[in-house]
Amino acid sequence: MKKKPAVGILMGSDSDMPVMKQAAEILDEFGIEYEVKITSAHRTPDLMASYSKSAHKRGIKVIIAGAGGAAHLPGMCASYSPVPVIGVPVTTKSLEGLDSLLSIVQMPFGVPVATVAINNSRNAALLAAEIIGISDKKILEKVISFKEKIKKESSAKNSKLNKPK
Repeated sequence: MKKKPAVGILMGSDSDMPVMKQAAEILDEFGIEYEVKITSAHRTPDLMASYSKSAHKRGIKVIIAGAGGAAHLPGMCASYSPVPVIGVPVTTKSLEGLDSLLSIVQMPFGVPVATVAINNSRNAALLAAEIIGISDKKILEKVISFKEKIKKESSAKNSKLNKPK
C-alpha cells in the first residue's frame, strides 16, 4: 500500500520541471512520498487555491513551490495554506532568476515563505526533510546521516588538496 504524500511539489509550468525534478530526486533518496502538480497562480488560480487550502487535510506537511518571472505561486500557496511553503526561484531569460528570487523572498508579514537559492530545489527538498524530521524519527535519522556523509565528502576533498604531487 502506497503511503500518502507528505510533500507537494508545485510549479507554474512544465518548463519548471527540469529544476523541480531535482527536489523529487532528493525526496526519493530520503524515502519521503510526494506529489507533483502544475498549478499556475495566474493561469489556474482556482486550482492553486483549492490545492493549497486542502493540502493539510490530505496529509501534506510541506509545499515546495517553484516559479519564475513574477513568481507568485509560492506566496499565493502560503496565503491559502497553513503548512510551510518553500519557494524555489526559477531562472528566467530576462533577469536570470533575480526577479523570481525577489518576488518570492519579499513576502509581507503573516505570509512567510522559506526561500532557497535560484534553481536550488535540492535544498528545498532537504529543508522539507528537516521539517518532516521534527516529528518523524526515521527521517531525522536520514537527515543526520546525510549531513555526516557530506561532512566526510568535504573532508576528503580537503585531504586531497594537501597531498604533494
